[in-house]
Amino acid sequence: MRGRILKESIDLFDKKGFSKTSIQDIIDTIGVTKGTFYYYFKSKQELLMDIHLNYIKELLAEQEVIFNDEYLSNKEKMNNLISLIIKNIKIHGKSARVFNREFRHLDDNQLKLINDYRKEFRIKLQKLLGEGIEKGEFRDDLRCDIVIFGILGMVNRSYNWYDPDGEVSEEELVNTYMDIILNGIKKEEKTALINEKIIENHFTV
Repeated sequence: MRGRILKESIDLFDKKGFSKTSIQDIIDTIGVTKGTFYYYFKSKQELLMDIHLNYIKELLAEQEVIFNDEYLSNKEKMNNLISLIIKNIKIHGKSARVFNREFRHLDDNQLKLINDYRKEFRIKLQKLLGEGIEKGEFRDDLRCDIVIFGILGMVNRSYNWYDPDGEVSEEELVNTYMDIILNGIKKEEKTALINEKIIENHFTV
């Protein structure tokens, strides 16, 4: 029953918003009494917190799997992590929208905890970028924190417009984002030196 309350509440919060959804709306949708609701949740705000925790903890767990895959390059890990966020819009679209839209209704202590989890996700991405810079995969003249804020700002807002069933596929969206990102942070090849070497070899007898 707890899972059903969570599921139906996510649907209602997504459609009507947290503030316009009452506990009565939730129990009417499920067909239970208020006593049943309060058996599992002390308040609507506690329910919202559970939705946030479930979403961010699952995201962090999946991020950890990608991050610890020693067979992937940092570029591949970055690609997979962006794909993870986009995939979540398709699989957990309503939860993603509730997570990103309704966090302002959490109390100060709840918000601090969620922001700590958000920061953990961001710092791991920042670490990944730093490791890529050390290995020469990415440019070394940009601040990692600003780059990651930019990437997350672009990717996380996709829930506002991206329709997984629309004309843009998940793969196309991820590839487009990766092209934008890598053209901004990839380490440029020294094409001038390469061209100079080609010319030198061409005219050498």
